[in-house]
Amino acid sequence: MAVTAEEIFATYDLLGEIEAQFDDVETEIIRHQYNLSKDLYVKRAEIVSKIEHFWPLVFEQAPQDIDEFIQPTDAQILLGSIKSIDVKRFEIDTPVEGGDPRSVSIRFDFEENDYFEDKVLEKKFWWRHRKDGFVGYVSEPVDIKWKAGKDLTNGLLSLAKAAWEEEMAAPKKEGKEKKELTPKQKELQEKLEAEAATGAESFFCFFGFIGERVSAEENIEALKKEAEERKKRQAGEKVEDEEMNEDEDEEDWEDEDDLDIFPQGDTVAMAIADDLWPNALKYFQQAQESDDLSDDEDDESEDDEEEDGDKPSKSKKHKACAHGCAH
Repeated sequence: MAVTAEEIFATYDLLGEIEAQFDDVETEIIRHQYNLSKDLYVKRAEIVSKIEHFWPLVFEQAPQDIDEFIQPTDAQILLGSIKSIDVKRFEIDTPVEGGDPRSVSIRFDFEENDYFEDKVLEKKFWWRHRKDGFVGYVSEPVDIKWKAGKDLTNGLLSLAKAAWEEEMAAPKKEGKEKKELTPKQKELQEKLEAEAATGAESFFCFFGFIGERVSAEENIEALKKEAEERKKRQAGEKVEDEEMNEDEDEEDWEDEDDLDIFPQGDTVAMAIADDLWPNALKYFQQAQESDDLSDDEDDESEDDEEEDGDKPSKSKKHKACAHGCAH
């Protein structure tokens, strides 16, 4: 007997509900694991604070999703001045309506350095939903107090912050009225186009990541809509897919995406929160092993030079720890 289109769509709805239940399980695992382990992370922080260059060595072994964005000048700060990193799931610590265990704050503590005045840089990432189906991290720009002539972002970060504040202060668009770029957004757009030709961006542009524009209120509305749809699916009722009726909205989101100075900010945030931070001891041990291997190779190279006379020796390229790490 042939399966009708209606039966096929009903099966898709059931699969959608199963997927939502998997997501429920994942968020509860995150919540439970965080509550069980947060005191252990406090103890770990106390211990590693006594280990010289612990976090610089961890960053030296950072996973690819982080390492690919660290430029040589960035490394001078991250490997030379960083004191500690801390990750909190702030919507578990302080529950709010529509909050999610995946929301994270990432805090960097720095020693005095030649580049900026800040001793602490902290950036929050909210996990939010939008009615059109978007789910992911959104954030707000965090500016850095750069010392004269030392801005590694070449003014992009401060401009992104100013453009964001101007956008938040601007009157909200009503109906199908097209959203126009503010003066600061236009300035940022022009600067991004000019900077695109110069090549690699600084890791510190990470603090300017915004992502999609989804307010706390929009998130709550989207969650209510999802809850209603789930009730219908569980009751065996068909859930109609809603098409985007306003092309203008899609164009607005595309314009906003073009204004993000670090579009991969959500990927880096996840890599820090879910990999670098929890696995810091593993990366520290890798750095120690890399040091030992490098020392052995240096010893062998010296022996070879003695045996081979004036034959040139091979050198191994690796990041230099600018704070006196043993490399």
